[in-house]
Amino acid sequence: MDPKALHTISYGLYVVSAKTGARLNGQVANTVFQISSAPPTVAVSINKQNLTHEFIQSSRNFAVSVLAKDAPLALIGRFGFKSGREVDKFAGLNYKLTRAGLPYLAEHTLAYLEAEVNQTVDAGTHSIFIGTLKDAAVLRQGDPMTYAYYHQVKRGTTPKTAPTFAAAEAEAGTSVTAPRYRCTICNFIYDPAQGDPEHDIAPGTPFEDLPDEWTCPICGAGKEAFEKI
Repeated sequence: MDPKALHTISYGLYVVSAKTGARLNGQVANTVFQISSAPPTVAVSINKQNLTHEFIQSSRNFAVSVLAKDAPLALIGRFGFKSGREVDKFAGLNYKLTRAGLPYLAEHTLAYLEAEVNQTVDAGTHSIFIGTLKDAAVLRQGDPMTYAYYHQVKRGTTPKTAPTFAAAEAEAGTSVTAPRYRCTICNFIYDPAQGDPEHDIAPGTPFEDLPDEWTCPICGAGKEAFEKI
């Protein structure tokens, strides 16, 4: 069996959020899809280890922020590579609340959805929460972030708890003509041939010449967290 066949399936990139009491949390997800139109029903797949799973399971509600193509890697890294058990992911961000009080991102977002869970499907490491749409709005026009664009253009990586994680993916799509360095936190690979456009690092800049204050564009780790590959 060739698992690369799964790479041909198209995905988007979203932030799925929930709350318990006054606590807010959210995470990046690529498996959000519409199931029916009457009534409008959507589903999300969430890893059972994640705090967002715990919040959705207890509250029976979730919200989805549809990320725009211009969403920065740092924003995706905050919701994809940090734990809500350790940090407040929404602290300092521009967010708003749905009618039920669930948070959604007010920037870098094309639309938001709010759903009430009516069924949960056990999918092994993940739960599929199926919910009836209760609220939704288009925030601005633009192109949505696709999973392919995130990987191929923005050179993003996948958290280990994601349903599409593959250990070998960190080696894909990078140049082999110059020394590269991998972030030991999130697996982002700094390729000198491509530089780091989001931090204004020009193509052709060796890792050794990066400013001391430079950090991983995804998870924010410092240069000391990188290893040569």
